[in-house]
Amino acid sequence: MEELLRGAQEAPPVENKSRWSPYVDNAGTVIAIAGKDFVVVGGDTRLSLGYQILHRNESKILQLTSKCAIASSGMKTDIARLHKMLKHHITTYKQKYQEEPSTEALAQLLSNTLYYRRFFPYYTFNLLVGLKEDGTGGVYGYDAIGSYDKIMYGAQGSGQELLIPVLDSQLKGHNHLVPEYPTDSSFVTNMVKDVMNSCAERDIHTGDAVEIMVITKTGVTTVKEKLRSDQVVKIKANLHLQIVDN
Repeated sequence: MEELLRGAQEAPPVENKSRWSPYVDNAGTVIAIAGKDFVVVGGDTRLSLGYQILHRNESKILQLTSKCAIASSGMKTDIARLHKMLKHHITTYKQKYQEEPSTEALAQLLSNTLYYRRFFPYYTFNLLVGLKEDGTGGVYGYDAIGSYDKIMYGAQGSGQELLIPVLDSQLKGHNHLVPEYPTDSSFVTNMVKDVMNSCAERDIHTGDAVEIMVITKTGVTTVKEKLRSDQVVKIKANLHLQIVDN
């Protein structure tokens, strides 16, 4: 017994070594909803690392063509590299064929690009959105290595678990054989604003502002609004005071 205790005392101390990782998660949240003849995509503008806020006005959405865009969450450097590569492929395609690639073609291109890097993946979680060849809105959700699915709506990022249940309850027909797409783009845009505000209340990595892009057959519209803003409350309070004074 004494020999065992002596051996334990003579054992070298265990060193605490920190593991290095090539990846970091800059978090944030993106959301997309397809409509009958439009698609709405949104994302917050906060860039964070753990409990640090690195930037408050960093877009997570990139317009690829006149009918297609991509929204990404994850590691910012990998996102920038992936977006740059997609733009390069689109430019090459336009120069060769004198037209823009379709949304379906870009969905497959993104899948191939991510799968090509499957052994050292881009740490990105993407939503590709756009108008399909039949004129309806389309949303494609991806994992880090290129597996994707055609969906009516989706969310990626640190607030994904907060957004999906709300969308499940508000959008009907997503699990029908023939989906019932929303027909009012303004209703969907306001829904995106509401759910992103709700997400920002509960997720520290989502915040500052929400950028919303609406793609229709007539063009692309982009709006940006602050999250968790109390301006509306102040306006209502001022109106109430005016009514009381009168």
